[in-house]
Amino acid sequence: MIDLKSLSLQEMTDLLKSIGQPAFRGKQVFTWLHKGARSFDEMSNLPKVLRDRLAAECILHVPQVARKQESKLDGTIKYLWELADGNCIESVLMRYHHGNTVCISSQVGCRMGCTFCASTIAGKVRDLTPAEMLDQVLFTQLDSGLEISNIVLMGIGEPMDNLDNVLKFLELVNHPDGMNIGMRHISLSTCGVIPGIKRLSELGLQLTLSVSLHAPDDETRTRIMPVNRAYHVDDLFAACHEYFRKTGRRISFEYSMIDGVNDNDWQADLMAKRLKGMPGHINLIPLNDVVESPFKPSKRISAFQKRLESHGLTATVRRTLGSDIDASCGQLRRKAMEEKGETCR
Repeated sequence: MIDLKSLSLQEMTDLLKSIGQPAFRGKQVFTWLHKGARSFDEMSNLPKVLRDRLAAECILHVPQVARKQESKLDGTIKYLWELADGNCIESVLMRYHHGNTVCISSQVGCRMGCTFCASTIAGKVRDLTPAEMLDQVLFTQLDSGLEISNIVLMGIGEPMDNLDNVLKFLELVNHPDGMNIGMRHISLSTCGVIPGIKRLSELGLQLTLSVSLHAPDDETRTRIMPVNRAYHVDDLFAACHEYFRKTGRRISFEYSMIDGVNDNDWQADLMAKRLKGMPGHINLIPLNDVVESPFKPSKRISAFQKRLESHGLTATVRRTLGSDIDASCGQLRRKAMEEKGETCR
């Protein structure tokens, strides 16, 4: 069966031409899919014989809302989507003055093992397809009735661990005949998978690269992020400097503030030393409490921010959204998995 929504416009056109259809049918089908068609029967400008053939030979799955939570504090909406195979993923719609942002997942579960993150507790199940990533954006927009203007790939999973599918998703969501969300409105986050960073630097996409750093030294970072055993801090920063030299684009460094672990002044000083010669934005994140994690939110966020700024660095504290609706990535999925009778995995 062909995963039709994961095809580019050219691939879709070639497919339809191969079964004797005129080239313009490719754009018709592509447009229907990217408007959120739930069945081939909805594609009213296609001949019935073609709709029947597509239904017989192609996949057209639509995610179902397994759960939906809306914050009474700031209007943030968290979705738990059930996929065709019964697995569940999360997306979060956040409202800002500059537009609506959706945070999407790139995998079912995660194998990176970051000790402060709920997404990785049950490990990785599988990669998401380009269509499953696109659907999170498309159906969040359709369900909420709010236009999505920005995307962050910071939900469940490591995007660089599923990079081929992620790149295909970016092509689809950016297409002018699709959702047409510009690359400059998309952020891609990685926990530091260096081969992926190097590949992105060669492609020169106009997106924002975010590196989940969380510690500037090997000892601390290895303690909280097992990926550091494979990609040490020195090598990670070297890859970041190379990325900036090749693309000219500033990197955002994500830094979850953990009490007594990574919030010391000497770590702020080391961060400044490692960033020398490269503009970078440091996004300090108040840690979300995860029941299974031994770590607690830092009490030194303001002091750490001022220390970074004393070195001339740009450091901001991320606004906390959805604190009343299982805000941390993976928490809603985890809760659903644990509850008796829940269908999601």
